[in-house]
Amino acid sequence: MPDPATVTDRTRAYWDTRHREHDDLASGGHIGLDRAGNEIFYALRLGALLDLTGDLSGPEAPLFVLDAGCGKGHFARGLARCGHRVDAFDTSEEAVAHARAEGGGPRYAVAALDQWRSAWPYDVVLCVDVLFHVLDDAEWARALHNLASLVRITGQLIVTDENTRHRVPRGGYIVHRPLAEYRAHLEPLGLRHTAFRPYGFRENEVGFHVFTRSR
Repeated sequence: MPDPATVTDRTRAYWDTRHREHDDLASGGHIGLDRAGNEIFYALRLGALLDLTGDLSGPEAPLFVLDAGCGKGHFARGLARCGHRVDAFDTSEEAVAHARAEGGGPRYAVAALDQWRSAWPYDVVLCVDVLFHVLDDAEWARALHNLASLVRITGQLIVTDENTRHRVPRGGYIVHRPLAEYRAHLEPLGLRHTAFRPYGFRENEVGFHVFTRSR
């Protein structure tokens, strides 16, 4: 069995290289799509996110949002433009440097999914197209538990994965986990599964799983 630390280091190196070699959309989107295709892919996902989070944000009562694994900050900037106060972090220094250079409102940091700490809970904790790249189960569980701990009562944890009953590995860098695995970890923490919104983009079977904290 490979050393989890070695796998993690290799994964971080992969993402640093990918963010360095691809543009702001393809690096965190679909490297098999052209620029126009990725524009559509991002727009569809951002629209779905805004629909899921609602329209209650505003200058006097903004939603506090955490974008975990933010890449180059596309969703973080989009949410900030809509009035949300956004914290965002990524394990890739390359990605965070690009996001900071773009500006646009979010506060950025370099951190791993299981390392981020906050002095306040968030209305929405978002993790888009990240968790299924975490191959080590123990690391995945630590990340999921940490993200769940950051959600306030009645707040939402929104993560993306396929809506499958069985594990689905794809190549050497993706493993889609079934909803039952997410529920087994999150329900004891007071988060119940309240929605699944598929991307509805071409052949992609991934979508948004919404977990709402009830206690």
